[in-house]
Amino acid sequence: MPSRITLSIASAAVLVLVAAPFGWRAWRGPAVPGYRIEAHALVQDVVATGTIITPSRIDVSSEVTGLVVARAFRRGEHVRAGQTLLRLRDDQPAALRRQAAAALRQLIEQGRPQAQATLRSAQAALHLAQSEARRARAQAAAGALSRQQLEQSEQALRAARQNERAARAAWDANRPGGAVEQQLRAALAAARAAQARTTIRALHSGVVLTRNVEVGDTVNPGQVLLTLAQDGPTEVSLPVDERNLEHLATGQRARCLTDAYPRRPFDATLRFIAPAVDSSSGTIELRLRVDAPPAWLRQDMTTSCDIVTGRRTAALVVPDDALRAERGTHAEVLVLEHGRARARTVVLGLRGMVASEVRSGLRAGSIVLDAPTLRAGPRVRAALRKVPLAAPAAAAGADVAMR
Repeated sequence: MPSRITLSIASAAVLVLVAAPFGWRAWRGPAVPGYRIEAHALVQDVVATGTIITPSRIDVSSEVTGLVVARAFRRGEHVRAGQTLLRLRDDQPAALRRQAAAALRQLIEQGRPQAQATLRSAQAALHLAQSEARRARAQAAAGALSRQQLEQSEQALRAARQNERAARAAWDANRPGGAVEQQLRAALAAARAAQARTTIRALHSGVVLTRNVEVGDTVNPGQVLLTLAQDGPTEVSLPVDERNLEHLATGQRARCLTDAYPRRPFDATLRFIAPAVDSSSGTIELRLRVDAPPAWLRQDMTTSCDIVTGRRTAALVVPDDALRAERGTHAEVLVLEHGRARARTVVLGLRGMVASEVRSGLRAGSIVLDAPTLRAGPRVRAALRKVPLAAPAAAAGADVAMR
């Protein structure tokens, strides 16, 4: 009998020892995910994808209809301002220019000397007619000359004066800088301009992006023959979600990568924020200046850029999944205090896709719970996890990220 009592007591003790951990865990409550709040270096980025561009693209066209007889460039080549790009057939404009030049030479070599000689002859004839008219008047007054002879003398004087005026008008038109010379020089300039339009030159230095014409093609006014990327600062056109506007400011630095060279990053600076949002896409365009573009960078390359919009050397960080009832910069979290879930209001700083800075409401070492259905009050225990500081690669896009 004593041995049976001893065995019962021993069995009961074993049951107590086995059941004690289960009772202790039940008393502490269920385990829920949690994070220990600690200080971390924190960088906030706006991540987006855009394209490499230049400040200006120039469509080159012809002012006249013509046949292409020469092409002096290839795609991808750099051309200087004033360099010949295309030549059109210029037989007719060249003939008109030679004709205008010949007319001007004829004026200078023949027309002008002849007009000057005619004027001098008319002036001499007028001087003679004036002398004879004076003599005739004196003789007529003395009765030595008939009235008919006097009238003939006066008529000769009037004719001489008319001839002199006509000769002077001809000389005024043909003299250096006169109307005839101006007209001929204008015709020559027009002919030269018409011939010059058959040579298509680059108005600005740049790189030839596209070519739509070959030797032997007939081109028409307004037809785009080629496109130049004008020399100037290399930029990245970056559309980002309008929700990121509050984080953006000119002067912010960015690190960029192209799909073609994913292991060759380059730096850029945010220089321009568009004044209007694209209502169809809900995005706003940014322009980033690439101050030192690498030689392999090409127009229209797809480029991903991380714009640093905020930085903290040591910040308390809480996962965004643990935030509740967000109201601007305020939110609510559940913290573990004395074994129970307690509600706490916090003030947020830098925001991101996966984590945010806590400016006030928590201290280092606090444990924040991540249980969307859990309410404040019951006993719980925390299954601690590592605080995420960066979004997964699959989540990268035109949004704010933390790292």
